[in-house]
Amino acid sequence: MSDISSAVPTSSVDPAAMKRVVRAGTIGTVIEYYDFGLYGYTATVLARVFFTDEDPTTALLSSLIVFGVAFFMRPLGGVFFGHLGDKFGRKHALALTIIGMCVATFVIGILPGYATIGIAAPILLLLARLVQGICAGGELGGAAAYIAESSPAGRRGFLTSMTQLGSMVGLMGASLIVAVVTWAVPVGQLDSWGWRIPFLIALPLGLVGLYIRSKLADSPAFRAVTETEKVVSAPILTVVKRHRAAVLKVIGINVLAAPGYYIAFVYSSIFLQGQGGYSTSAATWMTTSSLLVATGVIPVAALICDRVGRKPVLLAGSIGFAVLAFPAFLFMQSSAVAVAVLGQLMLATCEAVMMGAILATLVELFPATVRYTGIALGFNLAHALFGGTAPYVSAWLISTTGSAIAPAWIVIAFALVAIGTVLRLEETFRKPLSLV
Repeated sequence: MSDISSAVPTSSVDPAAMKRVVRAGTIGTVIEYYDFGLYGYTATVLARVFFTDEDPTTALLSSLIVFGVAFFMRPLGGVFFGHLGDKFGRKHALALTIIGMCVATFVIGILPGYATIGIAAPILLLLARLVQGICAGGELGGAAAYIAESSPAGRRGFLTSMTQLGSMVGLMGASLIVAVVTWAVPVGQLDSWGWRIPFLIALPLGLVGLYIRSKLADSPAFRAVTETEKVVSAPILTVVKRHRAAVLKVIGINVLAAPGYYIAFVYSSIFLQGQGGYSTSAATWMTTSSLLVATGVIPVAALICDRVGRKPVLLAGSIGFAVLAFPAFLFMQSSAVAVAVLGQLMLATCEAVMMGAILATLVELFPATVRYTGIALGFNLAHALFGGTAPYVSAWLISTTGSAIAPAWIVIAFALVAIGTVLRLEETFRKPLSLV
């Protein structure tokens, strides 16, 4: 079997070019996750603006349904952009994801609310979120493949984790801007126009990201695939026929990582407001602090996974979730800020540990001919089924059971599945990436 090392020797990797690749991959992820995360951080405001206010709980659940529905478009986006990336090149697909995401986010920022156009308001909001979902489906897996295929041996874990770092910086930027806006703008004006500011910022950010990505060549692996005429005509069919087991492994790991991400970094803010009694501004600042800590943990976990392997790091994060989920939700109900933040940090740290190793693991499961599609399909199926629905399911469980710690039980269940999957993985951190 051919591999990336034989096609592009490690010694030929240009450090300056590698920096440009990582920068381009990371900045795109920053922008994509800034755009996608904004909805979660403004969910309580959007519930008031786009849905009837007869029952605040019903309005919030409706808002979270729209948040979750977008995730069901992510597998479609993964297949679409995966096809483009595996057949025509990584850089072209990644440029399109930025364009679509930023336009959709900007559109949300200019939509009239329910009081102005009635039922058309949530319908248009849903359509914009569906476009976001499609574009998000093509981003992270493609960026990880692009960076990994350009990385020198022994550094894939660390360098691919930069895209994860980008997703955290994007969410942190969204959280920070929402925190500033909710602090600076009076509540009445926040609902009328203030909430729009973070969404409108998306367009200029997207243009910057598009410019940076447009200047890069494609990955050495994709060039090797085209030069050897190994390009697959229908990547999704090849993945389904030959790489089903790898896709199932991707899903098995992300059964935990996907909901863990959105519970730790999106829903926790909503939980702090609803169950902890914190204001939107306070909860957002608290979430920003947990994002900051997680951003520091990710590269450390990635460096460790390059030294000792992917499996030990993934197991550490999974077991951490299983053990700490219950106390984390208990602590987040506390009126003491330090205790509530500690609960958030428990979840955030476990997720960050997994994030440090997960993309390198996924990249190493597929050959270059279908890598973009394979990662995107499994990753986004897990996010659609378990990630995007996690905030809604968590809120629904609390509403139905009356127990604020109910979300902890689903986290523990997902953790057990992930532990079983990781234990069955073959360790791949010392192996070269396969070409075909």
